Amino acid sequence: MDKVERLISIIMILLKKEVVAATEFSQLFNVSKRTILRDMETLGLCNIPIYSVMGVKGGFGIMDEYKVDKRLLSSSDLQNILTALGGLEQILLTEEVERTIQKIEAMVSPLSLNRSIQLSFYDWEGRSEILETVKTCQESITKKRLVSFNYTDKDGAVTDRMVEPYELHFSESSWYLKGFCLHRQGSRTFKLSRIDHISMNERAFHPRDDWSEQGHEASYLPQFVTIKAWISPSIKDQIIERYGRKSIEDHGPGLLLATIYVPQNYMGFQLLASFGTHLKVVEPKTYVDDFRNYLSQMMDNYS
Repeated sequence: MDKVERLISIIMILLKKEVVAATEFSQLFNVSKRTILRDMETLGLCNIPIYSVMGVKGGFGIMDEYKVDKRLLSSSDLQNILTALGGLEQILLTEEVERTIQKIEAMVSPLSLNRSIQLSFYDWEGRSEILETVKTCQESITKKRLVSFNYTDKDGAVTDRMVEPYELHFSESSWYLKGFCLHRQGSRTFKLSRIDHISMNERAFHPRDDWSEQGHEASYLPQFVTIKAWISPSIKDQIIERYGRKSIEDHGPGLLLATIYVPQNYMGFQLLASFGTHLKVVEPKTYVDDFRNYLSQMMDNYS
């Protein structure tokens, strides 16, 4: 355990207890009593209101006023963090996430640990494979090292890439890597499920000054188009979850008109097709024609 982590741990312990002896801290962290005294001096210099108590039952405490300071996390705050991390754990289960969860759980009283919210994600088998790619990307981003991989585009073409990795994104059900592609000499976004044979290079890179602006332009989000569609009451809840109640107009019993936005590519067609006969696109006409052609091509596969 390094000094910073030890200092944070000392604060958390003092927030839960009244007075803790220096010898108890030294045994807990396996350091000398002199080291603990220096830690207390450091905390004092950082404006943490530590006070000492002399005598047999003496030790160190933290001022009660600080314990209720709004800058600190309450038990409720910690439980909210655990809820969020619990969901993240299912998507990105790493040793670091597990250790973080264990640390926060140790800060919360077992009696007050009542998670009223549970997050669940599909336990897809392929996610464990992609997780290895995520780990490689994470390490490369942290160490500022280039990554090389084979990339397959949506048409099946495979190319070799060398990339400066900058950011990882998780959107709905997919992971994406944003970086600067040396082969294309520009910012690109790569879907991790299309990456194969990834490896971290020994060669380091210096982050580009204009990356923030370029990275924004290289967003993985597609262009959207607003459409109108008649929907059946059976999928009303799904439309509300994605687009909100204001997206639906009630035109009488069983007549619901939804105004929604979808990706202006095959992903939009796939989304709409997933609703089956419970949705009928009516505007704009050009999109209706494109969607009809997409459905016709799908039917051709079974003709």
